Amino acid sequence: MSRDDQIRWDRQHAERQGREQPALFLRQVFESGHADITAGRALDIACGSGRNALFLAEKGFEVTGIDISAVALAHAEQRAKQKSLSILWRQADLENYTLEAAAYDLIVNIDYLQRSLLPAITAALKLGGFVIFETYLIDQQTIGHPNNPDYLLQHNELLRYFPDFRVLYYREGKVFSNGAPSFRAGIFAQKIR
Repeated sequence: MSRDDQIRWDRQHAERQGREQPALFLRQVFESGHADITAGRALDIACGSGRNALFLAEKGFEVTGIDISAVALAHAEQRAKQKSLSILWRQADLENYTLEAAAYDLIVNIDYLQRSLLPAITAALKLGGFVIFETYLIDQQTIGHPNNPDYLLQHNELLRYFPDFRVLYYREGKVFSNGAPSFRAGIFAQKIR
Protein backbone atom coordinates (compact mmCIF):
# COMPACT_ATOMS: atom_id res chain seq x y z
CA MET A 1 0.00 0.00 0.00
CA SER A 2 1.02 3.56 -0.45
CA ARG A 3 0.25 7.02 0.86
CA ASP A 4 -2.58 7.07 -1.70
CA ASP A 5 -4.07 3.96 -0.06
CA GLN A 6 -3.91 5.61 3.34
CA ILE A 7 -5.66 8.72 2.01
CA ARG A 8 -8.36 6.60 0.34
CA TRP A 9 -9.01 4.58 3.51
CA ASP A 10 -8.97 7.71 5.70
CA ARG A 11 -11.58 9.27 3.42
CA GLN A 12 -13.78 6.15 3.46
CA HIS A 13 -13.66 5.93 7.26
CA ALA A 14 -14.39 9.65 7.63
CA GLU A 15 -17.41 9.45 5.30
CA ARG A 16 -19.10 6.53 6.96
CA GLN A 17 -19.71 5.35 10.44
CA GLY A 18 -17.66 2.27 11.26
CA ARG A 19 -19.40 -1.02 11.75
CA GLU A 20 -20.02 -1.40 15.45
CA GLN A 21 -20.66 -5.14 15.74
CA PRO A 22 -17.77 -7.61 15.59
CA ALA A 23 -17.57 -9.75 12.46
CA LEU A 24 -20.17 -12.50 12.29
CA PHE A 25 -17.52 -15.18 11.69
CA LEU A 26 -15.56 -14.09 14.78
CA ARG A 27 -18.71 -14.16 16.92
CA GLN A 28 -19.66 -17.56 15.53
CA VAL A 29 -16.27 -19.03 16.43
CA PHE A 30 -16.52 -17.78 20.01
CA GLU A 31 -20.22 -18.50 20.52
CA SER A 32 -20.46 -21.90 18.86
CA GLY A 33 -18.18 -23.78 21.21
CA HIS A 34 -15.46 -24.08 18.56
CA ALA A 35 -13.22 -21.73 20.51
CA ASP A 36 -11.43 -23.00 23.57
CA ILE A 37 -9.01 -20.09 23.65
CA THR A 38 -7.44 -18.80 26.83
CA ALA A 39 -7.18 -15.02 26.76
CA GLY A 40 -3.65 -13.83 25.97
CA ARG A 41 -2.03 -11.56 23.41
CA ALA A 42 -4.15 -10.96 20.31
CA LEU A 43 -3.51 -9.14 17.06
CA ASP A 44 -6.28 -7.69 14.89
CA ILE A 45 -4.92 -7.18 11.36
CA ALA A 46 -6.42 -4.34 9.28
CA CYS A 47 -8.61 -3.54 12.26
CA GLY A 48 -10.38 -0.51 10.80
CA SER A 49 -12.54 1.16 13.44
CA GLY A 50 -11.75 -1.60 15.93
CA ARG A 51 -14.95 -3.62 16.11
CA ASN A 52 -13.11 -6.96 16.39
CA ALA A 53 -10.34 -5.62 18.65
CA LEU A 54 -12.96 -4.27 21.05
CA PHE A 55 -14.72 -7.65 21.08
CA LEU A 56 -11.45 -9.42 21.93
CA ALA A 57 -10.54 -6.91 24.65
CA GLU A 58 -13.96 -7.46 26.22
CA LYS A 59 -13.12 -11.18 26.26
CA GLY A 60 -9.97 -10.40 28.27
CA PHE A 61 -7.33 -10.39 25.52
CA GLU A 62 -4.40 -7.96 25.48
CA VAL A 63 -5.07 -6.60 22.00
CA THR A 64 -3.03 -4.81 19.37
CA GLY A 65 -4.93 -3.43 16.38
CA ILE A 66 -3.08 -2.47 13.19
CA ASP A 67 -4.49 -0.41 10.34
CA ILE A 68 -3.28 2.03 7.70
CA SER A 69 -6.02 4.58 8.41
CA ALA A 70 -5.36 7.17 11.11
CA VAL A 71 -9.04 8.17 10.90
CA ALA A 72 -10.21 4.62 11.62
CA LEU A 73 -7.75 4.22 14.49
CA ALA A 74 -8.83 7.51 16.07
CA HIS A 75 -12.44 6.27 15.98
CA ALA A 76 -11.34 2.91 17.42
CA GLU A 77 -9.42 4.59 20.22
CA GLN A 78 -12.41 6.76 21.09
CA ARG A 79 -14.68 3.71 21.25
CA ALA A 80 -12.16 1.84 23.43
CA LYS A 81 -12.01 4.77 25.88
CA GLN A 82 -15.81 4.89 26.07
CA LYS A 83 -15.76 1.22 27.06
CA SER A 84 -12.75 1.63 29.40
CA LEU A 85 -10.74 -0.85 27.35
CA SER A 86 -6.99 -0.66 26.90
CA ILE A 87 -5.96 -1.55 23.36
CA LEU A 88 -2.69 -0.76 21.60
CA TRP A 89 -3.44 0.87 18.23
CA ARG A 90 -0.72 0.96 15.56
CA GLN A 91 -0.91 2.84 12.30
CA ALA A 92 1.06 0.87 9.73
CA ASP A 93 1.14 -0.10 6.11
CA LEU A 94 0.98 -3.88 6.36
CA GLU A 95 2.89 -4.24 3.11
CA ASN A 96 5.89 -2.65 4.86
CA TYR A 97 5.41 -3.89 8.43
CA THR A 98 7.16 -6.72 10.24
CA LEU A 99 5.05 -8.79 12.60
CA GLU A 100 6.77 -9.90 15.80
CA ALA A 101 7.65 -13.61 15.63
CA ALA A 102 5.99 -16.09 18.01
CA ALA A 103 4.32 -13.25 19.92
CA TYR A 104 0.57 -13.84 19.75
CA ASP A 105 -1.89 -16.35 21.15
CA LEU A 106 -4.55 -15.28 18.63
CA ILE A 107 -4.46 -13.46 15.31
CA VAL A 108 -7.66 -12.21 13.69
CA ASN A 109 -7.80 -11.19 10.04
CA ILE A 110 -11.23 -10.24 8.71
CA ASP A 111 -12.02 -8.81 5.25
CA TYR A 112 -8.37 -8.26 4.34
CA LEU A 113 -6.30 -10.31 1.93
CA GLN A 114 -2.61 -9.70 1.50
CA ARG A 115 -1.20 -13.04 0.42
CA SER A 116 2.39 -11.96 1.07
CA LEU A 117 1.49 -11.41 4.74
CA LEU A 118 0.24 -14.95 5.37
CA PRO A 119 3.67 -16.51 6.15
CA ALA A 120 4.29 -13.69 8.64
CA ILE A 121 0.91 -14.35 10.27
CA THR A 122 1.75 -18.00 10.83
CA ALA A 123 5.22 -17.06 12.15
CA ALA A 124 3.75 -14.44 14.50
CA LEU A 125 1.63 -17.03 16.30
CA LYS A 126 3.00 -18.88 19.30
CA LEU A 127 2.96 -22.66 19.15
CA GLY A 128 -0.55 -23.58 20.24
CA GLY A 129 -1.84 -20.18 19.10
CA PHE A 130 -4.97 -19.67 17.04
CA VAL A 131 -5.86 -17.90 13.81
CA ILE A 132 -9.33 -16.67 12.84
CA PHE A 133 -9.24 -15.59 9.21
CA GLU A 134 -12.15 -14.74 6.94
CA THR A 135 -12.43 -12.84 3.69
CA TYR A 136 -14.17 -12.83 0.34
CA LEU A 137 -14.16 -15.59 -2.28
CA ILE A 138 -13.76 -15.22 -6.03
CA ASP A 139 -17.54 -15.83 -6.36
CA GLN A 140 -18.08 -12.37 -4.84
CA GLN A 141 -17.48 -10.94 -8.32
CA THR A 142 -20.90 -12.23 -9.38
CA ILE A 143 -22.78 -10.10 -6.85
CA GLY A 144 -20.72 -6.95 -6.30
CA HIS A 145 -17.94 -5.39 -4.29
CA PRO A 146 -15.16 -6.32 -3.79
CA ASN A 147 -14.51 -7.67 -7.26
CA ASN A 148 -10.75 -7.31 -7.81
CA PRO A 149 -9.41 -10.89 -8.03
CA ASP A 150 -6.20 -9.79 -6.28
CA TYR A 151 -8.25 -9.47 -3.09
CA LEU A 152 -10.47 -12.53 -3.51
CA LEU A 153 -9.67 -16.08 -2.47
CA GLN A 154 -9.90 -18.97 -4.89
CA HIS A 155 -11.86 -22.02 -3.73
CA ASN A 156 -9.97 -23.91 -0.99
CA GLU A 157 -7.07 -21.43 -1.22
CA LEU A 158 -7.31 -20.44 2.43
CA LEU A 159 -6.69 -24.03 3.54
CA ARG A 160 -3.30 -24.07 1.78
CA TYR A 161 -1.90 -21.23 3.90
CA PHE A 162 -2.08 -23.10 7.20
CA PRO A 163 -0.40 -26.50 6.66
CA ASP A 164 1.08 -26.65 10.17
CA PHE A 165 -2.28 -26.01 11.79
CA ARG A 166 -5.11 -28.16 13.07
CA VAL A 167 -8.27 -26.90 11.38
CA LEU A 168 -10.98 -26.62 14.01
CA TYR A 169 -13.63 -25.00 11.84
CA TYR A 170 -13.77 -24.11 8.15
CA ARG A 171 -16.54 -22.84 5.95
CA GLU A 172 -16.73 -21.57 2.40
CA GLY A 173 -19.60 -20.32 0.29
CA LYS A 174 -22.49 -17.89 0.37
CA VAL A 175 -23.32 -16.37 3.73
CA PHE A 176 -25.84 -13.78 4.86
CA SER A 177 -24.95 -10.98 7.25
CA ASN A 178 -27.56 -8.33 8.08
CA GLY A 179 -29.70 -9.77 5.28
CA ALA A 180 -27.07 -9.19 2.59
CA PRO A 181 -25.37 -12.08 0.78
CA SER A 182 -21.64 -12.41 0.25
CA PHE A 183 -19.29 -15.20 -0.74
CA ARG A 184 -16.64 -15.91 1.90
CA ALA A 185 -14.14 -18.41 3.23
CA GLY A 186 -13.30 -18.57 6.90
CA ILE A 187 -10.95 -20.68 8.98
CA PHE A 188 -10.38 -21.17 12.69
CA ALA A 189 -7.21 -23.17 13.28
CA GLN A 190 -4.53 -23.88 15.88
CA LYS A 191 -0.80 -23.86 15.22
CA ILE A 192 0.56 -27.29 16.10
CA ARG A 193 4.07 -27.14 14.55
